[in-house]
Amino acid sequence: MNTDIIIKNLSLLTPELIVTGTLCFVLLGHAFDRKNSQLYVLLSFAGMLTALFTLTSYIGVKSSVFSGMLNVDPFATYFKIVIVFATLVILVMSRFSDEVNNETETVGEYYFLILSMCLGMMFMVGASNLIMMYLSLEMTGLTAYVASGFTRKAKDSSEASLKYLLYGAFSSGVMLYGISLIYGLTGTLNIAGINHVLLQGSANGWALSIASIFIIVGFGYKISAVPFHYWTPDVYEGAPVTITAFLSVASKAAGFAMMMRAFKVMFIDSSAVSVLAGTWTFIHGVQIQNVLIILSVLTMTLGNLVALWQDNMKRLLAYSSIAQAGYMLLGLAVLSNDGFAAVMIYFVVYLFMNLGAFYVVMLISNKINSEHIDKYKGLGRKSPFLSVALAVFLISLTGLPPTAGFIGKWMIFLSLINAKMIALAIIGVLNSVISLYYYVRVIRNMFLRDEQEAGERMTFPYAQQILLLSLLIPTLYFGLFFNQLIEFAQFSVAMVGVK
Repeated sequence: MNTDIIIKNLSLLTPELIVTGTLCFVLLGHAFDRKNSQLYVLLSFAGMLTALFTLTSYIGVKSSVFSGMLNVDPFATYFKIVIVFATLVILVMSRFSDEVNNETETVGEYYFLILSMCLGMMFMVGASNLIMMYLSLEMTGLTAYVASGFTRKAKDSSEASLKYLLYGAFSSGVMLYGISLIYGLTGTLNIAGINHVLLQGSANGWALSIASIFIIVGFGYKISAVPFHYWTPDVYEGAPVTITAFLSVASKAAGFAMMMRAFKVMFIDSSAVSVLAGTWTFIHGVQIQNVLIILSVLTMTLGNLVALWQDNMKRLLAYSSIAQAGYMLLGLAVLSNDGFAAVMIYFVVYLFMNLGAFYVVMLISNKINSEHIDKYKGLGRKSPFLSVALAVFLISLTGLPPTAGFIGKWMIFLSLINAKMIALAIIGVLNSVISLYYYVRVIRNMFLRDEQEAGERMTFPYAQQILLLSLLIPTLYFGLFFNQLIEFAQFSVAMVGVK
């Protein structure tokens, strides 16, 4: 590979290079001044804002870099924008987090870990080679293991980090074994090359199905799908709220993006694709659709049912996050452009409503030093703005109009109806009804229950309220004006796998 080609490849990875440079500056700053958290926030925020601005110029670009290891296309750019924007929100949230600010000696390392996770996720969404997928997954995972145990003073933080590591190591090993089987069957690791070999029909059907399921284990762990979800509640509860929020949105988005690209490019029978309808079928011998249906039903049902019994807000939102993954898996099971686009739309609205919910939980925890739901009694009188905002975020997570969550779920259910999968749509709606109970329980405590102990009215700085508004307004805006978002998602998913 000559110098000109290398320079061209690197130019297509400018956003990733900006993030890499930013994390190097943060690490260098930490070496000279360990306690200047404001410096790390400013450096990180400026670097990520620059990366976000740069990404906007790649929206219509479709290319591959470094011999097909990574794709730079509208699909990858869409998810990169989601991930980078989520990172920006988390950086500002971290500035207001007592959990983070109390770790004065290692706060620079914290921001380095955030940026490293973001970089790994950006590689995940563009990976078009199985080894690149695995390496980017590990890069994200290794930094996440450390970040989840960042608050050393918390008794459950180290436990969360260790559980995350153990489950991650197991799922990564199973996924790597599945990759080795695919390579043995096809002789290539490039997902487009694998598709070409599989279309010839020479691969053993049973071996191919087993390898596919092993790879799904790696994806399932990343998106917290049942039965690979066991790490999620403990890690979400033990990790700092900011890390929990980041994992629930950005990490899940990266996992879904990688899973969607792998399925659409690697296992789809292009000869059976209906270009007009945007639907497709899996290659003969790959029995994944039924697996996706079972995973989606189990994930959203278990997540919602177990959430009914939770008294800790972080654990409640953890099981809520598991249930949300189940709804998104419904979109994958449709096997159409509409289904994939619905998932992409859902992630944008999920970003605002889920980060908003975690942000309110963090602000309340800063004041009362508790995440127990009973402590939210009477909160509507002590902090009306925060209570109303949290109520809107929870209503949006339920999927009720006029919030953005309604549009996200409506698009997924509509794709199911168009695909004649009415039973799955009904199961999804019933699960949304179940989720309404535990979300309303929190709202009831805030507005209809008297506080256990009389307390002073809570006040918050304007900077914290501005961030809350920046999450609240889009949650309501996309519930009313969503056409451009739908068009962007449909355009981006249509470009995946196009030669």
